[in-house]
Amino acid sequence: MEKSSVVIYKNVPALVGEKDGDKFSIDWCSYWGKPKGKKNNYASQKVRAKDVVPLCEKSASSIDSLMDFADACADENSETGKKLREQIKEIYELLESDDSTKNQEVAFSELFELVRGEIKADESWGVYSALKNGFEFEEKIKDGEIFFVPRSEDEIRNLKDKAFEKKHAEEIRAAFIKRLKSKNLLPEDAKYMADVEALALGMTDKSKTMRDAGIGETPEKAHKLLLDTKIWDITRNPYPVRAGLSAKSATLGLGKIPAEERTRVEGVSYAIDSEWSNDPDDAIAFDGKYLWVHIADPASYVKPDSEIDKMARSRGATLYLPEGAARMLSEDCLEDYALGLREESRALSFKITLNENGDIEDCDVLRTIVDVKRLTYLKADELKETPELKPLFDIARRNFERRVKKGAVNISIPEVHIDVDPETKNVVFTQVPHTESSEVVREAMLLAGEGAAKFAFKNHLPFPFISQEIGDLPKDLPEGLAGQFRLRKCMRKRVVSVTPSSHAGLGLGMYSQVTSPLRRYGDLISHMQLRAFIKGEDLIDKDTMLLRMSEGDAAAQASRKAERSSRTHWTLVYLLKNPDWTGDAICVDKQQKQALYFIPSLGMETVIGGASPVELNGTVKISVSKIDLPNLQVVFKFS
Repeated sequence: MEKSSVVIYKNVPALVGEKDGDKFSIDWCSYWGKPKGKKNNYASQKVRAKDVVPLCEKSASSIDSLMDFADACADENSETGKKLREQIKEIYELLESDDSTKNQEVAFSELFELVRGEIKADESWGVYSALKNGFEFEEKIKDGEIFFVPRSEDEIRNLKDKAFEKKHAEEIRAAFIKRLKSKNLLPEDAKYMADVEALALGMTDKSKTMRDAGIGETPEKAHKLLLDTKIWDITRNPYPVRAGLSAKSATLGLGKIPAEERTRVEGVSYAIDSEWSNDPDDAIAFDGKYLWVHIADPASYVKPDSEIDKMARSRGATLYLPEGAARMLSEDCLEDYALGLREESRALSFKITLNENGDIEDCDVLRTIVDVKRLTYLKADELKETPELKPLFDIARRNFERRVKKGAVNISIPEVHIDVDPETKNVVFTQVPHTESSEVVREAMLLAGEGAAKFAFKNHLPFPFISQEIGDLPKDLPEGLAGQFRLRKCMRKRVVSVTPSSHAGLGLGMYSQVTSPLRRYGDLISHMQLRAFIKGEDLIDKDTMLLRMSEGDAAAQASRKAERSSRTHWTLVYLLKNPDWTGDAICVDKQQKQALYFIPSLGMETVIGGASPVELNGTVKISVSKIDLPNLQVVFKFS
């Protein structure tokens, strides 16, 4: 590089000075583009060749000369600027009209000469800035050399639109806010609504757009605004994201089940579940002496405080939405870890010995290999008198009676499964049939939870114990469904602790949940602790266990809340799509000025004002009066 040749240093022009070994000095403008009347700051510095980009090999008069021409070029009203921009446009059209140069890279020195007719060093920075900041060309630097590539007409149009918007931002914004207030947006206005969407999704608590439009900044009002302006349609479900949850399954995959010593359990065990279940994580069997409860064994791979453990803890539980499940552990782990999907299943098994009263006499925890057969609840009911299943039904019946004697509160309210078609967004309600086999599975899982709690307590393991105090149960309990709702109202919240205590609602002296480690973090960490103990490895200490239990439980509660809100959301979407809907409602609680009704076909509860026209457990016909989707509210009326 010759002395006084022009280079670019830190995005500003500089003139090359004296050489000094592998370095050379430069004189450069440390701050170009100050307001008119302000002087530029200049500096001298030694640099290496790699620190600068050559702009013009010829010698410039001075930095001031570079700046003077560049200022004139940047002035929209100057003749120099107008002429230069016109010259650049002409050269662009010339290059684009010739197939041999269309879309081809052109060296700056070549383009400089085409635009100006000859290369003058004092003009180099002004021409370079006009090309770089103009619409027609895109700058590229390759191997320390500057090139420019002609842009397409679409790219130029987009850049001009953006420049216009920037220049006229205030007028454009005012016009948009005016349209927003009248709920009459244009299709292109969606790009201005990003902060409204962020508020509706709970990603922020502020929205400048709503504030400018004089609308209160709440997620519900943001949701309503997005519906009113047709940015969202009624099927958009914001509740998982609003709760800070992902509506997609975890992506960190579990590897194959590690090879380790396992006990083979003879005979067939049964994974009994609903027709729509595709993540079977428990199976049961009775071999004539022991009740076996086999549970999926992801903890054989997931280690305490590993990345997968942290990810599962942050989710707390699998999120079951009407539109699909967002799994706590990855989808691809089901094939290896769910029970009954392969010829042989690996499990963590609870080998339970029951005494003549049905109490747990002993519980052992083993790593096993099991032959699992899958059955639906309905199919299991058909087979309840077979030699393989009858003992399980008998054990369940006896365990239920045992718990009731100890004060267990059994609440039975009809359930409805909600599905959403991913393409049509149509909502389908399926009544969950009451089956004896579902009670068998429930009792077996309770026995496993009780057995695990006793095992942990006996061996002094820091462990997630679950307890519940008894509520004030009413003496004048109504019959039927009304009585079930009255019981539910009396129940107290459960407590998770490392100290065992009775679970009054279940009628158990101590209890823990261990039967769903694929979909509940509390169960997964319980398995980690049990496996560490039986392998003789370090246990999770008490304080760490408390902390991780708390984190997982908080996330699980957020999941349950999002599930409830999502079910209500899709129920209201169904009613909006079916405005002529009518259905039966059962009166389950009466007050002086209102009554609570249960709608079996929707699995939904609602309060209707005024005196009830029927007694408790009586049925009335209702229809929809008003729906407020953003606030998850629906008003029913008697038909």
